[in-house]
Amino acid sequence: MISCPTVQKDVIRSHYNLTTLFYRLLWGRHIHHGLWEENSSTALETSDFGKTSAAAQQQLTETLAEFIHVQPDESLLDVGCGMGGSSIHLAKTFGCQVTGITLSPVQKRWASLEARWRGQRHNTQFLCQDAETAEFAPESFDVIWSIECTEHLFDKQAFFHKAATWLRPGGRMAICAWLAGDQLESEDAIQQVHDVCEGFFCPSLGSAEDYQSWMETAGLEFQGYHNWTNRVSQTWKICQQRVQKTGVRWLARLIDQDTVMFLDRFETILKAYESGAMQYGCFIAQKPL
Repeated sequence: MISCPTVQKDVIRSHYNLTTLFYRLLWGRHIHHGLWEENSSTALETSDFGKTSAAAQQQLTETLAEFIHVQPDESLLDVGCGMGGSSIHLAKTFGCQVTGITLSPVQKRWASLEARWRGQRHNTQFLCQDAETAEFAPESFDVIWSIECTEHLFDKQAFFHKAATWLRPGGRMAICAWLAGDQLESEDAIQQVHDVCEGFFCPSLGSAEDYQSWMETAGLEFQGYHNWTNRVSQTWKICQQRVQKTGVRWLARLIDQDTVMFLDRFETILKAYESGAMQYGCFIAQKPL
């Protein structure tokens, strides 16, 4: 696991409070990578800034939902729900009851308004809570779902132990996460991961082996790992183009230097994926009956 000790919780919260509009402009409703087909054409996919990336993001959400067989009327916890994109899609598409938690009060408000706008107010609730201090009754949920949030957790193993208690017997856990590469032997690779952690305010990045271990140690039955690195990295090519096209970096300079650094590290994460310093993984586990 690669750590970045300079990252602090209040900085993460402030980042999402200040940059929610940036995320909406650069990512759309879903604050996560898109999932493309293995042999998709980069030129084709990046030619349309809106439709292709939005479809790829929705494909990631729907693929994950298919892996864990989300069912109508199930209770689902979306950890790190952002602006509510995945929560609302799951509630609307599958008819499940979704609770979303986010560290940012701005995102919580945005998600609540979006759910109302999309007719999902009664199927969703959004809470401003820190995933590491949140409390839910044991066996509250059929599914615990998290896309690109665990990177921001300071004690990842403790989170998995606690989250496992929130699952009902037979409940499923679905996690998508940015990962440190399997073999970080060179100083350049380690520096790439450190720079990503610093620029995106991640206290650490675990490896695929770490995530499997955390799930199993928490008492969950590990069911599968999917390495999606090559299918998601295109996201950052699109984001770089959007930064150049919109001139959003100029606006970032009016906010603070951290936001400028965040935008400048888009190229860093793309290079980290290409070099193998980083991976993108999907993890599925189940609580024993």
